Amino acid sequence: MTASATAQIVVFILILTALAVPLGGFIANVADGQRHILMRPLGWLERLLLRLIGTNPHEEMTWRRYTVALLIFNGLGIAVLFLLQMTQGDLPLNPLGLPAPTPEVAMNTAISFVTNTNWQAYSGESTMSYLTQMSGLAVQNFLSAATGMAVLLVFIRGFTRRDSDTVGHFWVDLVRMTVYVLLPLSLLFAIIFVTQGVVQTFDSHAVVSTLQGQDQSLALGPVASQLAIKQLGTNGGGFFGVNSAHPFENPTNLSNILSILGILLIPAALCFAFGHLIKDRRQGVAVFLAMLIIFIPVTVATTAAEQAGNPVLTSLGVDQTASQLQPGGNMEGKEARFGITQSTLWATATTAASNGSVNSMHDSYTPLGGLGPMWLMQLGEVVFGGVGSGLYGLLIFAIIAVFVAGLMVGRTPEYLGKKIEAREMKFASLAILLPCCAVLFGTAIAVAVPGGREATSNPGPHGFSEILYGLSSGANNNGSAFGGLGAAKPLFAWLISAAMIIGRFGVMVPAMAIAGSLARKSSVPVTTGTLPTHGPLFIILLVSVVLLVGALTFIPALALGPIVEHLQLTSAGVLP
Repeated sequence: MTASATAQIVVFILILTALAVPLGGFIANVADGQRHILMRPLGWLERLLLRLIGTNPHEEMTWRRYTVALLIFNGLGIAVLFLLQMTQGDLPLNPLGLPAPTPEVAMNTAISFVTNTNWQAYSGESTMSYLTQMSGLAVQNFLSAATGMAVLLVFIRGFTRRDSDTVGHFWVDLVRMTVYVLLPLSLLFAIIFVTQGVVQTFDSHAVVSTLQGQDQSLALGPVASQLAIKQLGTNGGGFFGVNSAHPFENPTNLSNILSILGILLIPAALCFAFGHLIKDRRQGVAVFLAMLIIFIPVTVATTAAEQAGNPVLTSLGVDQTASQLQPGGNMEGKEARFGITQSTLWATATTAASNGSVNSMHDSYTPLGGLGPMWLMQLGEVVFGGVGSGLYGLLIFAIIAVFVAGLMVGRTPEYLGKKIEAREMKFASLAILLPCCAVLFGTAIAVAVPGGREATSNPGPHGFSEILYGLSSGANNNGSAFGGLGAAKPLFAWLISAAMIIGRFGVMVPAMAIAGSLARKSSVPVTTGTLPTHGPLFIILLVSVVLLVGALTFIPALALGPIVEHLQLTSAGVLP
């Protein structure tokens, strides 16, 4: 890997950390209901929304009541978004007169945006009206992100509360995270994006003359407002079909790096908010470092693989033909204005977080270059992960880690002052296994039927990788894809819809159950036998558990896809 690439990655991590630390403290104040800088200008909006909902901000819910409210709210979101798409042809703000999508695509899209996946089996500018984009998709970008943050707050309260039957109030958490965190940050990012040239207009299109003297119609729309929350809320999805590779959605290097920062900013900040909320900042630093320990090597490996180029071409050795065929590495599917490093940094950031937006085509990466982003998703989206969902997913792995440590020394495991017993371990195991099952069973079904195999644009291992990547993306609520998969076909529309629901609520509900169980427990005093969960030993143990689960679960499947594809290329010798 080049020195320039190394410097770019290091500077990015430093900027991310510098921004995440103060933002984490602010989020902790919002979550605790303490006074903060935005309480005076936006407090009226919080009070108005809670009054309209009919919620007493001082009332609290049991974990079961909280979960029911969450599931009903998200179920209604799916229904409303589905109906909005099916009726968009008769509604205003549809300057191109776009008809309703097919029912399977509409349902897939509704589930996708409500589950914070933003998987798109369609091209946005030619399928969804402005009304659907703004009042449907963009609104769910806010609400799905706020829902993930609300569940995280409940999970943290499970550790901070003692002998309590309540874990907070769903509507209060949802409103506060939206009003004080997501809305202000989105407004700030949207303004900056507009200054960089991201379009924000209700005009239907612009007509320009090409170099050949012909007229070409360019799609426009309210892009900047949706771009901001799609990145900050780890939603992904794009107003345009090619996502952030489109110059109207990502016109400059500043908009590019700001987007990558936006993808990881809130998930990183939540680590430090976690430390504030449990009154031990070292714990927040520990989980943040655990994420970086996985993220940085995968980013470096992906960048190095793309800079090395296609193994078939590089196998030509000192022959000048190699440098002529791939100068500077594998640039296929990448924007020349961003280059390899900014493309691979985005690719690993968007798949480490459950974002899924892209500025390059992952399907065009080398086998090992594509393996990095795919494996980051398969680790469970816990390396930063989705807003809220990434951290409570990693904390579930932390519960597994302390359980393993307890088995080693013959002691009842403890984490943050709470004993980890059979009930917590059952729900933790369920939360980890359900998305894995959705990926592997979904992939098995897809490759077993002709409709699944025919939906790939490539035969052999790469076609298998396209299917495996698609199911990994859906079940882990990411939303990116290998572009050669026919995602709009009914088989994949329904398979990935089921995977998205399992991946979202199959983890959320067990996480809520764990939180409710922990909140009812008394704290355990620290003794000489207690494993410190803020030091290097625990960080290494936590990272090892995450990697071990990911390796044992998915390496056999990866061996049939990107690994064997790489071996085929390296053994191909020279070009025919």
